[in-house]
Amino acid sequence: MFDMRSERMGAYMRILLAEDERELSRALVAILEHAGYVVDAAMDGEEALYDLDINDYDLAILDIMMPKVDGLTVLTTLRGKGMTLPVLMLTAKSEIRDRVAGLDAGANDYLTKPFAAQELLARIRVLTRTTAGVAKRELAFGDISLDEQASQLVCGETRVDLTAREFQMMEMLVTAKNTKISTDAFMRKVWGSLSDVETSVVWVNLSNLRKKLAQAGSSVRISALRGVGYYLEENDG
Repeated sequence: MFDMRSERMGAYMRILLAEDERELSRALVAILEHAGYVVDAAMDGEEALYDLDINDYDLAILDIMMPKVDGLTVLTTLRGKGMTLPVLMLTAKSEIRDRVAGLDAGANDYLTKPFAAQELLARIRVLTRTTAGVAKRELAFGDISLDEQASQLVCGETRVDLTAREFQMMEMLVTAKNTKISTDAFMRKVWGSLSDVETSVVWVNLSNLRKKLAQAGSSVRISALRGVGYYLEENDG
């Protein structure tokens, strides 16, 4: 029997999954997360483009037939922007011309539904193997940085462990630049579009992050602009 534990990854490798079939999306997210990946699930091409604009991914899995914006358009758009991340296309179509269209548009690989979990994970390993050794961008703000490998908040010589959810939220805050991050954005990106958890989990995790920033002795704080969202700023005092 196939043992998913044998597929578990050691580090946080982040994948965008754009698949509009809800049950299939749930199943794929479960498979990928069980294998150790961090997964953002987009339910249409428009959401996928938004996610690709605001996050850094190690791989994108795009279904061709999606509402609002189809997968091929998403692919050509990101390639037009110079984005080189590996892309695996999913489709129910098996005709040669459809595969050629995807590959010509810049896809790195192609998987036809239905497919086995083992094959999906094998394709992902191959596609991410060439980028696994590439240095990640620096995740830093003020006197803090984030260690992706250890999932830690770093301030000087002090290191504080973060949960997977806390790390994702802190990553969003650090990379937000001048953007304020709403509760809905946290919910969608950290818990996923398919989640039915209460929004209070965002406030609980933000409270924990504030405590951990204080624990690390950082001058950085998480501030909020009412009705807009959350952001990082340095405490001048």
